[in-house]
Amino acid sequence: MATPSSPTSHRHRTRLSDDHGVYDDARTYYTSEERHVNKAGSRMRTYSQNSLLKQLERIGLKEPFRRGSHDVNAVTLNRRFLVDVDSTLESLQQQEDTDQNMQITIEDEGPKVLTLRTAGSAGYNRFDVRGTYMLSNLLQELVLAKEYGRKQIVLDEARLNENPVNRLCRLIRDHFWEGLTRRIDASTIEICARDPKDWTKNPRPRIYVPPGAPEQYEFYKKVAKDRPELELDVLLLPEKITSHLVRDMNAKPGLLAVAMEKVKDKETGEESLKGVPFIVPGGRFNELYGWDSYMGALGLLIHDEVELAKSIVVNFCFCIQHYGKILNATRSYFLLRSQPPFLTDLALRVYEKIKHEPDAKDFLRTALLAAIKEYHNVWVAEPRLDAVTGLSRYRPEGLGVPPETEANHFVHVLTPYAQKHGMTFEEFVQAYNDEKVNEPELDEYFLHDRAVRESGHDTSYRLDKVCANLATIDLNSLLFKYEMDIGRTIRNVFNDRLVIPEEFGVGSLKPGTVETSAIWDRRAKRRKLAMDRYLWNEAEGMYFDYDTVKKEQCVYESCTTFWALWAGVASPKQAAAMVQKALPKFETLGGLVSGTEESRGEISLERPNRQWDYPYGWAPQQILAWTGLVRYSFVEDAERLAYKWLFMVTKAFVDFNGVVVEKYDVTRPVDPHRVDAEYGNQGLDIKGVAKEGFAWVNASYIYGLQIVNAHMRRALGTLTPYETFVKAVEQMQEKDLAELE
Repeated sequence: MATPSSPTSHRHRTRLSDDHGVYDDARTYYTSEERHVNKAGSRMRTYSQNSLLKQLERIGLKEPFRRGSHDVNAVTLNRRFLVDVDSTLESLQQQEDTDQNMQITIEDEGPKVLTLRTAGSAGYNRFDVRGTYMLSNLLQELVLAKEYGRKQIVLDEARLNENPVNRLCRLIRDHFWEGLTRRIDASTIEICARDPKDWTKNPRPRIYVPPGAPEQYEFYKKVAKDRPELELDVLLLPEKITSHLVRDMNAKPGLLAVAMEKVKDKETGEESLKGVPFIVPGGRFNELYGWDSYMGALGLLIHDEVELAKSIVVNFCFCIQHYGKILNATRSYFLLRSQPPFLTDLALRVYEKIKHEPDAKDFLRTALLAAIKEYHNVWVAEPRLDAVTGLSRYRPEGLGVPPETEANHFVHVLTPYAQKHGMTFEEFVQAYNDEKVNEPELDEYFLHDRAVRESGHDTSYRLDKVCANLATIDLNSLLFKYEMDIGRTIRNVFNDRLVIPEEFGVGSLKPGTVETSAIWDRRAKRRKLAMDRYLWNEAEGMYFDYDTVKKEQCVYESCTTFWALWAGVASPKQAAAMVQKALPKFETLGGLVSGTEESRGEISLERPNRQWDYPYGWAPQQILAWTGLVRYSFVEDAERLAYKWLFMVTKAFVDFNGVVVEKYDVTRPVDPHRVDAEYGNQGLDIKGVAKEGFAWVNASYIYGLQIVNAHMRRALGTLTPYETFVKAVEQMQEKDLAELE
């Protein structure tokens, strides 16, 4: 897995000692030689006051410093341990990691105590490290120390009993973002261009370059020539991308080029290209993803990683300019498939951070032009636009079986057709992909399957076998936000006049066209009217998807109804109805659940769980709902929901060796990170220490801490369940009232 060096700068950290930062990032902490030299030296002798005092007086010596019952120079708040890394790690694993999975969790059956030598006593005194949390932190620190080549360390106790909220925030800031950062260039192309899903007989690293980036094509051709051992295949994409072209490219799947910048070698003065960085959803990925990147960027901005968030916008704009859309992900088989659109919101958030910089306005102009092109090219064009309602759908083009899925993913769907045609499974798939057999029902099935994947909600019974026909509340909320953002920005930042340049012209949007805010305001008003007419349900107090073929409102209750609050499309009256009627249906132990149990229906061997249904909760759903509730002044509801989610994530982090995963079962009080949906759970495979977490959960944690109040944050640090916290607050309020009487 490629892990290029991060653009993250290591800022000054809180220090508990005069010389070293106790909470420094692991690289700084474990590569400092001075830090791991025990200044106490060898163990001091213990002197008896009675036996030696007169002898010392006779020879004129001062009484030596008497070693008390504790460390010579230790302060309880800053106790340090002398640790032999290899032997301690081995003892810890043998004694405490009883299930031998290289993690220490509440499920391990060891004594949950390990004795370490204290540094202040030069190793003479010992101290017991107790409990799952401290021991799992010890395991993580020892693994990190070993990775940095240390044999002996002086370890601060504060790193073991650190407030879990602070520890997780620190790990996200100092390690997880770096572990998720990628850039595509000569330094990483060998790994990034190799697809772990490559199903062909001759898998090799391959990259496709768009015709509008000839300098990249020459760059990668030179890399392939200079390093023949890579077997790098560099291919130029044609101008026009069609369903047949993408299908045929499946015989040679490859990475798609993203943005690069010119750099000059300081020694030779030679110019070259360097990849513009971005973050990936989880550690096993190396390509740019759509809405995962937006969600992750929300956390980056809170941590002041503005340049990295800005780079994500630059990469999005490159994709729109050269591929026509922000892709599901930058692999060749995703060329026809987009994802939920969040570009304008992210660009404006970045702009707010950089608007004092000289190129800020140019950055925002490019992002706005890219969003306008995407809007016209993808979301209000055939086949995604429903002309009758004026609403948009997830409805990507494509042919055949989606190739990126697991080999057996569609076995239950395709086997009856293979039997019908007297073919083996493999023979039928090939014949169907090559259009040598005609199966309209199967075409319909895969139309909806591709739409589900474009929606980002893969998979859910809400969208099963119908997605391409649905004007969903989530997509139309996002497009309403696009229309409002674009109109407001043209008016307020660009003096109500934005000229379309040639590279961003599409369809009726000709180069030289002048965009003003008025037309975007009208588009937003029309969409809101259509959403009120087709998606809003007054009796239920929430929005539903609309089936544009059956011409009826769907009945599946989805948490995406709250996206209307995030986008600002709901009226105050509608928002109040949603809080009163809809919110209780989705609120659970760990925050918001994706859909209601009633809507999901019964689960069986023939009808298994789907990961975007009950009982699973996802970070994007939480973030957008919190933001929407605050927008409409339902602050207490946002705080409560954020607290429940943060508590669940924190408790799993404490109890299960620092785990941070893709999604959670928000109904499980003990081990919510365990799910039994079809794709498992990314982030579970920790060996010793988590390195990346999962991008949108990392972001939700940082973002959620901006929602909750100071009392809540302190309570989270002590792992106080929400109900207990509420009772404590009520008791405090009663006490305060009693004192006033």
